[in-house]
Amino acid sequence: DEEEDYMSDLFLKQDVRPGLPMVRRVKEAIQKEEKQKEANEKNRQKSIKEEEKERRDLVLKSALGNENKGFALLQKMGYKSGQALGKSGEGIVEPIPLNIKTGLSGLGHEELKKRKAEEKLENYRQKLHMKKQANEQAADQFRIRFKTKQEERKMEGDLRKSQRACQQLDMQKDIDVPKETWFWIEPEEEDKKDEEDEEDECTSSDLSVPEKLHILTAYLREKHFYCIWCGTTYEDSEDLSSNCPGDSAADHD
Repeated sequence: DEEEDYMSDLFLKQDVRPGLPMVRRVKEAIQKEEKQKEANEKNRQKSIKEEEKERRDLVLKSALGNENKGFALLQKMGYKSGQALGKSGEGIVEPIPLNIKTGLSGLGHEELKKRKAEEKLENYRQKLHMKKQANEQAADQFRIRFKTKQEERKMEGDLRKSQRACQQLDMQKDIDVPKETWFWIEPEEEDKKDEEDEEDECTSSDLSVPEKLHILTAYLREKHFYCIWCGTTYEDSEDLSSNCPGDSAADHD
């Protein structure tokens, strides 16, 4: 199988005529290369670890014979090959497997590595759980804020509706000045220089929209027997109390 000498008679005697197919030459070259690889693989020397592993696997795969002292003692006590250990045969049948440590890490390193991996996984799960809780809380807060804004806009609309009704009903009774400046919808003015108006404005700004709405609707009911949610003017207080569901939007829902 030695490489051919291109100057030898054997090489010169080869048929290299132009008519020889190129495919045949390629096939011959590939076959020669494969044979060379097989020869190299056979001649390669195995490492000490590979030889030890092969011998160990061979010994572990072979069954124990009479030459083994432990097995010979078991046979003297009535043990038969393939039988389970123990007086009633509840023990193991196969020997305890041999686990060979091939790495360079110290004892307990694998357990430590496994424990760290579990801790890392647990921390990751906790982070996911905390992130999920934070997203849920953010969603709940958004819904609360959105609902609160909707309620505020609704109350502001009810307040403007009450101010328009109060102004119209007061003027029908020849009331030229509202009981409170904010009872009516004030016209837009560019310059307000009246100090009294400024004081009244500061006083009214101390009240919140729900407080203003409650005060104004109570005034409309007492003064004009009018309910903004019913949209009805009743004849008197008795008619109002008997036919109107209540003095708030919740009572009318």
